[in-house]
Formats: sequence, structure tokens, C-alpha cells
Amino acid sequence: MKLNARVLVAGLAVVAPLVVVLVMNLGRDPHVIGSPLVGRVAPGFTLRPLDGGEPVTLASLRGRPVVLNFWATWCVPCFQEHPLLVSAARSLGDRVRFIGVIYEDSEEQVRGFLARQGAAYPSLVDPGSRTAIAFGVFGVPETYFIDAEGKIAAKHIGPLDEPSLEAKLRQAGLSP
Repeated sequence: MKLNARVLVAGLAVVAPLVVVLVMNLGRDPHVIGSPLVGRVAPGFTLRPLDGGEPVTLASLRGRPVVLNFWATWCVPCFQEHPLLVSAARSLGDRVRFIGVIYEDSEEQVRGFLARQGAAYPSLVDPGSRTAIAFGVFGVPETYFIDAEGKIAAKHIGPLDEPSLEAKLRQAGLSP
């Protein structure tokens, strides 16, 4: 009988802290993951547009808020959020710059995807995922909302929906 009591106490000592951690996190949204970059100046980059033309630098985008979306054609959630981003870019394009950064995908695949699904903003090629690494991207889609001064105002992990997009745009200093 003594052995069973010891096993029970040892089991509770291991399981109880795990249960506490799980209960404490029940109400948390898995898409709200903090980033040490929020509130700081966004990492600079110079990337080539998929469709050619002059390279785009983050510094050249200052003066207007920027929605920087890391995405790929093989990413199902990216496919789901694409129509929302295209629509928002078309309606807010004079007040907000939308930029897509291609994440670990082939240029041919991206061209085909954009030809079928439509495009309203530039998609930039990120060789070696250097820009994604600088932003701390660990999966797609991830979207950064950068204010007009170049500071990261918010980050969103996962596919954007309309309420999330509007809330993050407000955080970046724009009322949609």
C-alpha cells in the first residue's frame, strides 16, 4: 500500500504542473505570438520584384504604412487569404503599400499562381530566405504591419481574415 501512495504522489508531482500550464493557456489565441521586433524599426531589405524592375527597399516604402506578407504557393492558408489581400490592396493602395515576399518557392510556380489568382501588389524574390530570417519568419503565412516611420506595429501569424486585417491596419496607424 505504501508503494502505491508513493507512485501516486510522484505521478501528481509530474502531472499537476502540466495541467496548470494547459489550463493557463486555454484562452490564448495560437495566432497571437509575440515578436521581439514589434515596436522596433523593421529590418531593412533590398529585394527584386518577381515581374522585374528596380529592386525594392524597405527604406523606399517609408511615408506610408506597409503590409508585408510572407507567402508561398504550396501554402494552403496563403491561398485562402490571397483574395482578401488583393482586394485590400486595390481599395487601400493609395494609403497603404502591400508587398508580398515569396518564401521558399519557385518563381515559375508563383507566376502561374498569380496569373490564375490575380495580383494587385508586387511579390518580391527572397533568395536564401534572408529577409524571412531577419524578420523571424518560421512558417507562412506571416504578415507584418509596418507604420509610416518604418517601425513594426503588429505581426499576424496564419491566414488573415477581414477583422484581423482591419485591427492590424489600425495598429499601424491607418483606419481602413
